[in-house]
Amino acid sequence: MHIRQATISDLTAIVQLLADDELGKTRENFQLPLPDVYLQAFAKIDADPYQYLLVVEGVDATIIGTMQLSFIPYLTYQGGLRAQIEAVRIQKEHRGSGLGTKMFQYAIDLAKAKGAHVLQLTTDKKRPQAKRFYESLGFVASHEGMKLHFY
Repeated sequence: MHIRQATISDLTAIVQLLADDELGKTRENFQLPLPDVYLQAFAKIDADPYQYLLVVEGVDATIIGTMQLSFIPYLTYQGGLRAQIEAVRIQKEHRGSGLGTKMFQYAIDLAKAKGAHVLQLTTDKKRPQAKRFYESLGFVASHEGMKLHFY
């Protein structure tokens, strides 16, 4: 297993992981060739120094996991840097193998190395097993999150 920053050649596998999920299949559009919106989004992420899209390669170099880590500079905490985790996915066959823990340790180490003072994430209430996993890593449900969707 190898964790690294994603490249454009990983994009198809990443979108496939995002879509291969109970919630993802309702909001993603995985087809070949990939719709241009994914290529455009990847280009923006890749060009932004505050974004880090990571992938996990399995032993045969296939992509078996992904997450996006965003760094948010802000004024509170005396000009602090916040790290935000989004879009965590692991291929179904690899769940429960310890891969998620390794991915999160990588993200934690990267956030610390970049000088972030906090690492945060949200999880859908329809994913209670994900919440238990995050709590096992030390994450605390300290705030109530809210969203306003525009679609």
